[in-house]
Amino acid sequence: MSALIDGITGGRFAVFGRAGMDMFADPIGVKSEDAESFRADLGGSSANICAGLVKLGCRSSLVTSVSDDAVGRFCLNRLRHYGVDTSFIRMVGGEFRTSLAVYESRIEDFQNVIYRNGAVDFEVTQDDMDKVAYDRFSAIISAGTVFAAEPSRSATFRAFDNARAVGLPVIFDIDYRPYSWPSPDIAAEVLSRAGEQSDLIVGNDEEFGFMAGGIDKGFAKAQELAQKPGRIVIYKMGEKGAVTLVDGQKIHTGIYPVTAVKPNGAGDSFMAGLLASIAAGHDLETAVMRGSACASIVVSKPGCAPAMPTTSELDAFLASHPGPTAPDQE
Repeated sequence: MSALIDGITGGRFAVFGRAGMDMFADPIGVKSEDAESFRADLGGSSANICAGLVKLGCRSSLVTSVSDDAVGRFCLNRLRHYGVDTSFIRMVGGEFRTSLAVYESRIEDFQNVIYRNGAVDFEVTQDDMDKVAYDRFSAIISAGTVFAAEPSRSATFRAFDNARAVGLPVIFDIDYRPYSWPSPDIAAEVLSRAGEQSDLIVGNDEEFGFMAGGIDKGFAKAQELAQKPGRIVIYKMGEKGAVTLVDGQKIHTGIYPVTAVKPNGAGDSFMAGLLASIAAGHDLETAVMRGSACASIVVSKPGCAPAMPTTSELDAFLASHPGPTAPDQE
């Protein structure tokens, strides 16, 4: 585990996956179809992780493709606004498009309309991956969505190989989105393959269950992956908290209840908070709890990237919150 922790502690992350534009209905509570105005900001799981890491004191570079149009340039501008390095992002012309998500700040009947036809982030190539300056980083992060289509799938496995060649640990957020994949069977096989090649795997009970062929088999799948010495597997269970599996240990942690205004963005913020907290010197259990606090902060505010907390905001939340729930020990 020392190589993984050392890599995270270095605090310099290359992140693979998509950037997108989020448009969320304003004000809080209004449904998208009733909205007269929308706020726009950065979205996309990997871009959100990048923004969250920088806000928490780390350095991040996004490796992806964006469309050579106003929306692609919007995403580049917002990434730079948050301090994310964009030097490994390639602009692609033609009919490929940067993802767009239209959603609202409400829990009841929450709607998230995602436009992913001709998604430009799937156009990342092996050549793009070979141009990444891996020696600038201490670890790489990949979201599972990159594996849903070619050439991005083969390109990201190439990036895994390139990272391993220079001793960088691989961090994997399963991030299963059914609408992106040609079939569930292909998704299960490819995501399992990515998990086998990773040093830190984060996913929820449904995602591990999907990889295992049934929700009831998810925890066993997580345990199986955690059998590799030094690998960390974090099995998230929503309101029941999480179980962190490493070197035969089971670390149970709770959550920080909040009044949520939306359900999305929590996983991205959890990942950023977890990694930044390890980088800041916190032990693994504390880092998981700080990641959980970040997730709670994000769901309590509109938007995703703009809702990611800074270190001072995270510390203030922890100081004022009455404490986490008792972890589920089942």
